[in-house]
Amino acid sequence: MGHHKHSFVGFLLLFLWSCLNSIGLGLVEGRCWGIEREALLAFKEGLTDHSNRLSSWIGQDCCKWAGVGCDNQTSHVIILNLRNPYAESDDPLILQIHSVGGTITPSLQYLKHLSYLDMSHNDFGGIQIPNFFGMLHNLEYLNLSFASFGGQIPPSLGNLSSLQYLDVAQFEEDIHVRDLHWLEGLSSLRHLNLGGVNLNATGERWIQAINKIPSLLELYLSGCQLAHLPLTLPFLNFSSLLTVDMSANNFNSTLPNWLYNLTKLQHLDLHLNAFNGVGLIHKQLGNLCNLQILDLSYNNFHGEIKYLLADFRGCWNTSLMWLQLSYNKFVGSLPNSLGELKNLQYLDVSNNNLTRSLPNSLATLRHLQHLDLSSNSFSGSIPESIGNLSSLRMLDLSDNIMNGTIPESFGQLLTLVEVRLNSPLDPVFPMDLDPTYNSWSGVFTEAHLINLTSLENIMLTIVSPSSLVFNVNNDWVPPFMLEEIHIENCLLSKFPAWLKSQSELTYVVLKNAGISDTIPEPWFSTQIKQLDLSNNKIKGRLPRTLASQNLSSIDLSSNLFDGPIPLWSTDAKVLYLQDNLFSGPIPENIGEHMPGLIELVISGNRLQGSIPSSLCKMKYLEILSLGSNRLSGELPDCWGQSQTFKVLDVANNSISGRVPRSLCFLRGLQFLLLSKNNFHGKIPTCSQNPSGLRSLDLAENRFSGKLPPSIAPNLKILRVGSNAITGKIPPELCIMKCVHILDLSNNNFSGVIPKCLNNLTMLVIGNTCPFSINPFSKFKQQANIMTKGTKLDYRGRTLEYVNNIDLSRNNLIGRIPEEITTIVALGILNLSMNHLSGSIPDTIGNMRWLESLDLSQNQLSGRIPASLSSLTSLSYLNLSYNNLTGKIPSGNQLETLNNPSIYEGNPLLCGFPLPKCPRDSTSTGSTSSDGVSSHKKNHDDNGNKDYDKMWLAVSIVTGFLVGFWGVCGSLALKKSWRHAFFGYVNQINEKILLWIELKVARYKRRHEEPNNLRY
Repeated sequence: MGHHKHSFVGFLLLFLWSCLNSIGLGLVEGRCWGIEREALLAFKEGLTDHSNRLSSWIGQDCCKWAGVGCDNQTSHVIILNLRNPYAESDDPLILQIHSVGGTITPSLQYLKHLSYLDMSHNDFGGIQIPNFFGMLHNLEYLNLSFASFGGQIPPSLGNLSSLQYLDVAQFEEDIHVRDLHWLEGLSSLRHLNLGGVNLNATGERWIQAINKIPSLLELYLSGCQLAHLPLTLPFLNFSSLLTVDMSANNFNSTLPNWLYNLTKLQHLDLHLNAFNGVGLIHKQLGNLCNLQILDLSYNNFHGEIKYLLADFRGCWNTSLMWLQLSYNKFVGSLPNSLGELKNLQYLDVSNNNLTRSLPNSLATLRHLQHLDLSSNSFSGSIPESIGNLSSLRMLDLSDNIMNGTIPESFGQLLTLVEVRLNSPLDPVFPMDLDPTYNSWSGVFTEAHLINLTSLENIMLTIVSPSSLVFNVNNDWVPPFMLEEIHIENCLLSKFPAWLKSQSELTYVVLKNAGISDTIPEPWFSTQIKQLDLSNNKIKGRLPRTLASQNLSSIDLSSNLFDGPIPLWSTDAKVLYLQDNLFSGPIPENIGEHMPGLIELVISGNRLQGSIPSSLCKMKYLEILSLGSNRLSGELPDCWGQSQTFKVLDVANNSISGRVPRSLCFLRGLQFLLLSKNNFHGKIPTCSQNPSGLRSLDLAENRFSGKLPPSIAPNLKILRVGSNAITGKIPPELCIMKCVHILDLSNNNFSGVIPKCLNNLTMLVIGNTCPFSINPFSKFKQQANIMTKGTKLDYRGRTLEYVNNIDLSRNNLIGRIPEEITTIVALGILNLSMNHLSGSIPDTIGNMRWLESLDLSQNQLSGRIPASLSSLTSLSYLNLSYNNLTGKIPSGNQLETLNNPSIYEGNPLLCGFPLPKCPRDSTSTGSTSSDGVSSHKKNHDDNGNKDYDKMWLAVSIVTGFLVGFWGVCGSLALKKSWRHAFFGYVNQINEKILLWIELKVARYKRRHEEPNNLRY
């Protein structure tokens, strides 16, 4: 309240001073007019200034205050610059600390000579731009960008007829404009930036308003939610435009025709829209001869890229410097005409569908600094002429299908800073990617690197391991200082000794590089933040202390490290030590030494002892994986403190006791993996049960009692097999829409199979519920799934593709519900070793993706449904030891399932692959799959053959009689027809006789003439 009171008093004094000034008493004190000094002080009163940026605003001479500028002759305040001095900082906290905010008092309107006002990059908390700014008639420069203004931009700004520069760009506040007609009053405007201002309500009127500003040179409308772009204009009034930025809007059309008439245009940015087509582009872009920067990325342009590039010749060869076409649908190859863009400095055509080899003309682009051809289908090798790109700083050829050796001319790129020659870093199925991604080969030596004095980042990965060998001398000293190195699937054999000299390294990945060595000490830079040496054969013990205290991610997994887990004091966020030979206990106070860990994965080692309770003190911990060790004791009961915990994996150990109740309070828990331990007691029923739980694996323990009906409804994996659980299968399980692995096997469940299992949506329509765990995490769930008669280990992503229901080895009774056959996405169904009766459902052929079906050791009866042969994916079948009867159906996939053990224990079954049914060879006794005896079928077949012969004879005789009497009968009955017919026959007979006589006469004449000539 006091603050507003002081502001009011200051404004009142300012008003009185204005009155005195109007009668000639407003004298200049020092170099500052008093009324203007009081206006500034009143303005300061309304501001919040936490960093004391305005601490110099004291004394009489306001012209000496920070951010204030006065005219040298009149001493009037003409400049007020309160732009945040840390506006270019990447740290939002620093930016916030040095921001001013609060309210803007109307006292500023007394700065009547003000021509320059900059309040950009501050924080005014979403207040509206003051309406009285429109009264500062001498303003030529107004910058309010990124200052957290909101609401509607006041139309009064249209009164600033002298304004040349207007920037109100805001990207975090709700700021909007309903109409832009006020722009017509800005007759002197040269620069307009409305970036982030919602202009959607203006429809197509926005272009009409801007088209009335002939003085405009620069137009920025990025992120304005514009969707309407007229393709034509009746007249073009802003033809002097040099810069047009309409990026990040919702335009969905071809480029407008009027755009090609902006012949002075130097900078055109249309990225992040939905522009489409290519025809109009390549036909008219050649009009823009002054264009220097063109960005069409992140659109839907398509067609041959050579047509677009064709117009880049001619007058463009002296202007175009920046060409960004990434993330479109261009096809074809880069044409040789590309080499005519002599001034090109930046070229990015990544993430298109471009093919074929790189043109040699690329080497003529001597000014090219940035070349990104990644994520296309370029083939062939890197041209030897690559070394001619003498200005190149960034080269990215990743994610193509290139091959061959890396030429030594690569070492001539003296200015190269960053190079990326990688393939996909984490393919789902690596074995399928070898032929379709970069596959470099040969030897990479110091000759490739010796002249690269500016190199800072190198990324070289291939999918096919060891086809590229690094052969660099141990005593070689590089001429560069790396910051990042990523080498994956290339053969190094030993640690690169030359990396010891790289003191600026922050990122090191030497993954699956065939390193069979120990870690030399000291080796790593003290600046390193991320270290990945996984999938090698590195041995020995880890050092007790870390050389770098900046490490945030450490991955030493899948090596041969041994000894105890090191107790490092570090603020690292990720520690992967899984699949090594570590032994001994987990350090008791690990939680105090590594309090910032988010992921701790140390599974697959030889760790012993109990799980330390200090792990619960890691308040940021999300993933804890201790599986496949030799841990014992009980699980600590201290887990309720964490709200970020997502994964607890202690599977495959010797942990005993009951499941701690504190696990019920982990609201964010997604994976609870306790299988293959000695847990006992009842499965806990948590009233606070985390609904986000995705995987619950309690298999192979000693749990007893009933399965709680209130189990997590969003589960994808539920495994409680091999316990001692009793009771009926709760029908509440049917509400688990996302479950794709349901394992209740080897328990004491009784009753019938619930008919509602067809409500398991994911098993009916396929994968619809993806995991929400960090996709870059190296935690991989592992599960032992019974399939095709044996237990197989599934791990990581492959587990997501397993669709399994296993109810085997229980005491289930009743029929197999027909509803289960509607679960068409199911891959594995195991109902063996129960007491099921009745017949196999006739509709079982609907389960088209079924690969493994086990119904053995039940009491099933009746015939095997013929629809079973429709299961074309079926590769394992077990129907043994039931009471099935009749002939085994044949056809399709069943022809490949020829092991008699599939059907053994069913004495009334016959047919392939069992012995033939008795009547198949003797014409008596056996019965076909459709219930008709073989004797009867053979008799019917023979009878059918005789029947067919009889009808053939009848047809021939009937045809003859009809044809004969149809002609002869008519002639016998009709005299006129008879005379005509025989008259016609006589004529034909005479013609034939005449033709014969003529032929005979000609023949005689030919033979008589030669005889007469002899005499």
